Amino acid sequence: MIVTSCENISHKKVVKTLGLVKGNTIRARHLGRDIAAGLRNLIGGEIVEYTKLIAESREQSIDRMITEAEEMGANAIIMVRFSTSELMKGAAELLAYGTAVIVEDR
Repeated sequence: MIVTSCENISHKKVVKTLGLVKGNTIRARHLGRDIAAGLRNLIGGEIVEYTKLIAESREQSIDRMITEAEEMGANAIIMVRFSTSELMKGAAELLAYGTAVIVEDR
């Protein structure tokens, strides 16, 4: 499966557009991570606990989007974008979305 944020894929042509695909996950912060992040906030630097959490969320959202595209018969997803929203204090949604297509070599 080709997944790209671009509209076009080099050396490929879109022969069929199948439609919107998406994948999302909702994650809550963890007390242990919050304590470590709070300490890191005092001394400065990257909050690796949250970096890891958002990276895991992004990968899970992408995987779910790919599964949806495969079920539609797609072999590529173009124009991939991400969106986040806070649902409640300490919980956020990460949404990946794009256009499922069938591509062939030029």
